[in-house]
Amino acid sequence: METVTYTNRFGESVTFGGPPFYLQEIIGLGDVPANLQTQRVPYEDGSTLIDVLLEERSIDITFLIVNAVDDGGYETVSRRRTEVARIINPKLGPGTLRYENDYLVREILVVASSVPIFPDGEGRAKTLQKGMINFVAPDPYWRSLKIDEEPAFKPLFQFPFSGPFQMGMQRDRRIINNDGDVAAPLYIEFYGPATNPKIENITTGEFIKVNQTLAEGEKMVIDTTPGTKSVEFVDEDGSRRNVINWLHLDSVFFKLQLGENDINYTADNDVQGAIVNISYHKRYNAV
Repeated sequence: METVTYTNRFGESVTFGGPPFYLQEIIGLGDVPANLQTQRVPYEDGSTLIDVLLEERSIDITFLIVNAVDDGGYETVSRRRTEVARIINPKLGPGTLRYENDYLVREILVVASSVPIFPDGEGRAKTLQKGMINFVAPDPYWRSLKIDEEPAFKPLFQFPFSGPFQMGMQRDRRIINNDGDVAAPLYIEFYGPATNPKIENITTGEFIKVNQTLAEGEKMVIDTTPGTKSVEFVDEDGSRRNVINWLHLDSVFFKLQLGENDINYTADNDVQGAIVNISYHKRYNAV
């Protein structure tokens, strides 16, 4: 069974897939044009491929509002039509569209290109209303649910009993495997104290280093998502300080490459036992 749920920025949701909102059709689970960036020089047959860029994704949903006569009839249909239009309001900006079937769950950030369409004529009756919505996803990739990479521990001792007890040495390195379709941006929290904290993808040689002292009780927050790239220090009361101007000149807002990524975190002082949380979404061309 397929269901599609839209959630706006206020947390209000509407689900298409069962009563009273039946999903009839969804187009755009794949269907994204690719723009080939090529270069041609004199006397060359064909061209040289420079890059391939995906266009925006368009997702069309057709649904039915169905209501029993003994459940308010057309009054209830009208009220539910208003509910859909209120929740899926283009003026509210981007929301999250979640697609689910029996095998997977994927999400994508979208904005409605118009107010939902409710055709008259055969599309409307006392207990039925047909509806259509077109969503546009500026970032065309479907995403997995958020994945949290917990701090890794190297076991040092073993006891002859079981229970919620762990003893070991926290590692300053971890391996993350990205088996999505494209590179995945990262969200990183690095807790102080640390002098000139640094996060490095040893696999690619790319790193992010801030030439500042991260104090006790502070955390460094890094977002490598295109369009929202940032590096901030956040203190215990939630005050945020932009430190992007203190980045090492060779720093790169790297992503998790396809396959294995060897992530290391260090500083100019001893960071043994430092807490570093890493989260990300795997990204997919289609579902």
